Amino acid sequence: MINILFAGNDKVYDGFLTCALSMFKRSTTTEPFNFYILTLNLQDINPNYKDISDKHIRFFDQVIKSYNPENTITKIDATEYYNKEFRGCPNEKCYTSPYTLLRLFADLIPGMPSKFLYLDADIMFNKDIKLLYDIDVSKVEYAAAHDHYFKLICPFLNPRYTNAGVMLFNLDMCRKNDFFKKARELIKVKKLTFADQSALNRSTTKKKLLSQRYNDQKFLYKNTIIRHFSQRLFYTQKPHIKNIKQWKVQEVHKVYKYWQFDDILNEYIYLINKFERDFEK
Repeated sequence: MINILFAGNDKVYDGFLTCALSMFKRSTTTEPFNFYILTLNLQDINPNYKDISDKHIRFFDQVIKSYNPENTITKIDATEYYNKEFRGCPNEKCYTSPYTLLRLFADLIPGMPSKFLYLDADIMFNKDIKLLYDIDVSKVEYAAAHDHYFKLICPFLNPRYTNAGVMLFNLDMCRKNDFFKKARELIKVKKLTFADQSALNRSTTKKKLLSQRYNDQKFLYKNTIIRHFSQRLFYTQKPHIKNIKQWKVQEVHKVYKYWQFDDILNEYIYLINKFERDFEK
């Protein structure tokens, strides 16, 4: 089994769908995939913070089963955990969204597998997922790559600082070392620059550093396994930041000049049209 954990709301559903399609289209494995999606409704904080709809979950299930009937998806409502741990905390209105905090409940959720891969929504696989998933994490809490921009800006502050968008977890070791519990305590009492990412890095007992090709936040090389479509700094004309996600197909073509993902994105467009035609009636 390949276990995948997402966390987010309905607004980033397109990311979950394109990411899953990239796994299927870039991998040769016949192993079933188990997808877990952590979500909750926080429209009292922001009208856009709507939990993932059941219609989207049913459609996602239909799509993944077209690749393998044994693939599964589980929607997990994190409201109880969130209200108990983070409601009103200093990081509730963090730099991204409160949904990035939900992965910190992984040790509390019944039935979570001992090994799973957490992925942000803005992730695309360029190569086989097994190149990452089969990495041995039996003696560490997780495996992750450096954060590209932190490494450039603050190389000496924390040379082992990792990006939290791609993390291969060993849940048994995390529980043994109270890894998630320590991260939650930090979130509850201290405003952190990068919220969950800062808390995760500060709470680590032992981790495995991966090369940048497992989480490339800026470029797409021939050996790139994962392209992370996070915010990117551009230097042309004057320095500026763009936040182009993979499901913004025209911008991916126009700005990044990427056509390597067109087989995936073309299917995504077809599926979105199918959803609007068949599920939104």
